[in-house]
Amino acid sequence: MLCYRNGGNLGKSPKISVITLGCSKNIVDSEQLLGQLKVSSVDIVDNVEDAEIAVINTCGFIDAAKQESIDAIIEAVERKKGGKLRKVVVMGCLSERYLQELKADIPEVDAYFGSHELQNVVAELGVDYRRELLGERLLTTPRHFAYLKISEGCDRPCSFCAIPLMRGTHKTKPLESVVEEAGFLADKGVKELILIGQDTTYYGLDLYGQRRLAGLVEALGQIKGLEWIRLMYAYPSGFPVEVLNVMKDTPSVCRYIDLPLQHASDRVLKSMRRGITYAGTQALLETIRKTIPAMAIRTTFIVGYPEETEEDFRFLCDFVRETRFHRVGVFPYSSEDGTAAKYLGDPIPEQVKQERIGILMELQRQISQERNEDLVGSQVRVLIDRKEGSYVVGRTEWDAPEIDQEVYVQDDGSLEIGNFSTVEIVDALEYDLYAKAESTVPQ
Repeated sequence: MLCYRNGGNLGKSPKISVITLGCSKNIVDSEQLLGQLKVSSVDIVDNVEDAEIAVINTCGFIDAAKQESIDAIIEAVERKKGGKLRKVVVMGCLSERYLQELKADIPEVDAYFGSHELQNVVAELGVDYRRELLGERLLTTPRHFAYLKISEGCDRPCSFCAIPLMRGTHKTKPLESVVEEAGFLADKGVKELILIGQDTTYYGLDLYGQRRLAGLVEALGQIKGLEWIRLMYAYPSGFPVEVLNVMKDTPSVCRYIDLPLQHASDRVLKSMRRGITYAGTQALLETIRKTIPAMAIRTTFIVGYPEETEEDFRFLCDFVRETRFHRVGVFPYSSEDGTAAKYLGDPIPEQVKQERIGILMELQRQISQERNEDLVGSQVRVLIDRKEGSYVVGRTEWDAPEIDQEVYVQDDGSLEIGNFSTVEIVDALEYDLYAKAESTVPQ
């Protein structure tokens, strides 16, 4: 058992709970921390109520995420005051961005760390950091899928985004290291690999002098055991179109891409500093669909940006109506300290932002309903994620975990979590599908 170092006193390892907030990049960071703790035989517990030390991995992206992180910190501090925790450690984006403010406002926290201080967090927890464990993690997702971070930080100048302030400039993880980590995950039983980064399409430019995403995807496609490879966070400006041919020719790559567009109006795109126009966006979408006709395109939009007029918003609605994306997420503009758009203020009322979200999502709901109804009677391959009541719940290759729709299959005892199965779609809702198992269909 690990000897816990705290002010020079040696004792039994305390029970540690790691609370992860925010995006999938934070999940990977927490999993790397847990991997360091596990190899040193630290007693890791899932529930903070069973812990003596709480580690909170925070998000500082938008107001709602910041508030969730602050609430979690305050709750942990209250547990500490009540004698239910010995120590509270905070790490991640919020403390990277607001370190001094947090120290002043919540001094009861024992230690704050930023986004790139894993080694210091490990030391604070009384564990010797093991550099040879780089890439190894303790998965917190279901064992059949995992996120794989291929880069860190972002060089894009988007006016609304504070990510560069929290994560720094873009840093490509060497291709060999990514492939090695992917192989490690495949050996642990991971079947679906979800490629993430603040900007995955920038991959390689800083390290190799050219975009290397296509080569990376091709290399990952050769790893035995990986049956689905999914690409997320693909920035549209400067998109490396050569990756599309690799995706088309690599059987394990999902016909799915996450392409955050944020808007369609040229006026708004220019103010947002997105580096692409409406015409450029249309050309890219046409290239994607021409190369891979069955590609599911997921995107996100921001409404209520300071310079978004009613005309701009109507243009965006027309764009969504005509383009018929498979998946859409819509977020209200959040005025962030330190961003270029901060000086524009936040003139659009929250009520108007929410109304615009409702209008856009209603458009997408109708599109999603129609797309799903077209699938009724067809057979699709699904990966089973969990059991829920009388159903097993899975996803198609067109759906990423946690953010996209699911397929509910009547549980006949033949489908197991973590396995693939071909099912027949029998009913469709706007954001869910219902199916029956087709055990006689070849897999």
